[in-house]
Amino acid sequence: MQTIDWIVLSVTLLFIVLYGAWKTKGSKNVQEYIRGGNEAKWWTVGLSVMATQASAITFLSTPGQAFHSGMGFVQFYFGLPIAMVVICLVFIPLYHKLNVYTAYEYLESRFDQKTRSLTAILFLIQRGLAAGITIFAPAIILSAVLGWDLTILNIIIGILVIIYTVSGGTKAVNITQKQQMAVIFTGMFIAFFLIISYLPEGITFSKALDIAGASGKMEVLDFSFNLDNRYTFWSGIIGGSFLALSYFGTDQSQVQRYLSGKSIKESQLGLLFNGLLKVPMQFFILLVGVMVFVFYQFNPSPLNFNPKAAEVIQNSEYAQEYKNLEHKLTEVNELKETYIQKYITDNKIEANKASIQDLNLADKQVRDAAKALIKKADQDVETNDKDYVFIHFILNNLPRGLIGLLLAVILSAAMSSTASELNALASTTTIDLYKRNVKEEKTDKHYVNASKFFTLTWGVLAILVACFANLFDNLIQLVNIIGSIFYGNVLGIFLLAFFIKFVHSNATFIAALITQIIVIIGWYYDWMPYLWLNLFGCVLVIAIAMIMQSLIGSSPNPSSE
Repeated sequence: MQTIDWIVLSVTLLFIVLYGAWKTKGSKNVQEYIRGGNEAKWWTVGLSVMATQASAITFLSTPGQAFHSGMGFVQFYFGLPIAMVVICLVFIPLYHKLNVYTAYEYLESRFDQKTRSLTAILFLIQRGLAAGITIFAPAIILSAVLGWDLTILNIIIGILVIIYTVSGGTKAVNITQKQQMAVIFTGMFIAFFLIISYLPEGITFSKALDIAGASGKMEVLDFSFNLDNRYTFWSGIIGGSFLALSYFGTDQSQVQRYLSGKSIKESQLGLLFNGLLKVPMQFFILLVGVMVFVFYQFNPSPLNFNPKAAEVIQNSEYAQEYKNLEHKLTEVNELKETYIQKYITDNKIEANKASIQDLNLADKQVRDAAKALIKKADQDVETNDKDYVFIHFILNNLPRGLIGLLLAVILSAAMSSTASELNALASTTTIDLYKRNVKEEKTDKHYVNASKFFTLTWGVLAILVACFANLFDNLIQLVNIIGSIFYGNVLGIFLLAFFIKFVHSNATFIAALITQIIVIIGWYYDWMPYLWLNLFGCVLVIAIAMIMQSLIGSSPNPSSE
């Protein structure tokens, strides 16, 4: 990185932090601090909802996912627009009618305090872990590629977020997320057009799509019912709908975003805006990854994009074997480039397409052999390099100054999602656990200070989780897996509360405990792809609660009458 990159990166991040802290200092009461004074317009709600979900993991992992596996991951988001409509029609009017600060307050009025507390605790566990991962994800990758100390990076990202989130609460999160999304969209669009401009002369965008298609990267839809396929149309529409319903409808980090809207209509418009824009946005980010793949069909690429893995193998007894694999990869890619040129100049002859696909398979086999060799050299080194593809391209190909901007994109995304998570964790802890169990009357100022204290506490815990985390198969999958383990159960509890009135508190509470244990066991023993855990957990808790209610036949909850 050059001086100009450091200037762009530092100025961008410091401006966001200081502006957010200055603009929102001095919240006088809980309503201002937790719900932002209910001043947010629909576009602020929509961008805040989008920024909360679009963490640094989105911009690091998603292009790498497309580089290796193509556009099929976009199916994961197909259920999101459906969920947005349901939440606008059912969840938002109910939350506004009850004038709640958190989603879980409603559960006490419908069931009882223990059910509310259990659901809040499930949220705190999964979101607390996720907050640590959203800090850890960019930190470990930037640490690997830039040589920065991982622990220091975790601490810096965490402290930057804590400063303005503690200072201004929900309003600070909303205001800074608009700026962060502006930085993110600007950076990603610039990167996309630069990638296209870097392709060889005569390789237009349409020809780049042809090349990607011949390599199997443009297969967006998979209508198969094969459960071994993680991302299909059906898992996206069904499993994705339940995950989105759970996340946007019951996860306080999202609920708090639209509870800050000026009115029901502003909140609904914000969510619909997110539903309309989210799938195209993810499609575009995946397309960036596909274009990076096309770029590397004409330019040398490393055998493994994780620089730590390459460093380990090059300093081991397997260095020569690794070098032989590098030569083999070069030969495969040179031959592949020849067939690609033939394919796009000879009217897309199928024989050339078949040769490209065979050579892509050979490319994969060489890279897999390299991963096996790296594991021989050091079992502890992460060989999965999906999360390093895009950052490698940024650092090695973008002009000076733009490198700083793209790093600001990654860190801005980390800060925006982490801020929402800390804000929601503190609100839930304050309203659902602390305030609910404090016997004597306290002032609004006391609860604002409590929220600030819990924001700081959760920020420190998130930094600690980040410092002790380990890289997973793919970071964007890790966050979604953690969510899927808990979200289905929580959504089922809310659906019981909304629609199945004969089920009462004890049956729901016991069913939720049983369901959570079963889902964790099912995930551990890999019974099904993680997306289906959302549907499984939701259906299971509803079924168990209905059966238990029929068996125990308890009287209605006093609070639900």
